[in-house]
Amino acid sequence: MRIVGLTGGIASGKSTVSGLFKAHGVPVVDADIVARDVLKKGTGGWKKVVATFGEEILQADGEVDRPKLGQIVFSDPGKRQLLNRLLAPYISSGIFWQIFKLWMKGSKVIVLDIPLLFEAKMDKWTKPIIVVWVDPETQLQRLMARDGSSEEDARNRINAQMSLDMKRSKADIVIDNTGSLDELKEEFQKVLHEVTRPLTWTEFWLSRQGAFSVLISIIIGVAVCKSFYDSYGL
Repeated sequence: MRIVGLTGGIASGKSTVSGLFKAHGVPVVDADIVARDVLKKGTGGWKKVVATFGEEILQADGEVDRPKLGQIVFSDPGKRQLLNRLLAPYISSGIFWQIFKLWMKGSKVIVLDIPLLFEAKMDKWTKPIIVVWVDPETQLQRLMARDGSSEEDARNRINAQMSLDMKRSKADIVIDNTGSLDELKEEFQKVLHEVTRPLTWTEFWLSRQGAFSVLISIIIGVAVCKSFYDSYGL
């Protein structure tokens, strides 16, 4: 099984690329969706966060007010790190479970969409690593236009993450998204071809089909050995 790492920065277009993978039939495990699930009312993650940050972060229905929580943590690195530590075990187990379910279905290629791929040290489990990159000014302008936020708020959110230039230096594949959507789609086709190439032998043995092949080989080997011993009365 090939686990492809997909990351980028806020307003870089990572979600668009993730959607393109889905549209072409490649399964995607989205860490943002997992993170939302672990913050749902009554979950272990919800209880930890409410106990730490107080009930003022809750909406009237008891769910976490994500924008309000975001304002708190994006302006304070210490609180942001605290939130990450609180939720990391729940998010990691959620991601693992999603990958396991896809493995059981026989998926050969899975895209792991994680904004904090490098920060969470999950890059070591993925190959290749794709970074969706834009220049800093384009990122700032797109974020302000998307969220209707002030320049200060937008910069705080951008600066709260590892820089895209740093992520680009760690990537196996870089998708430059400074152009139009059509240009992005054209570049994506090249990346899709690379990602869906035939599995290496190592990747094959890690797939469900590979595991079954090993199991069958073991069963056949045991049967052959048993026949050999039986033939000699051993």
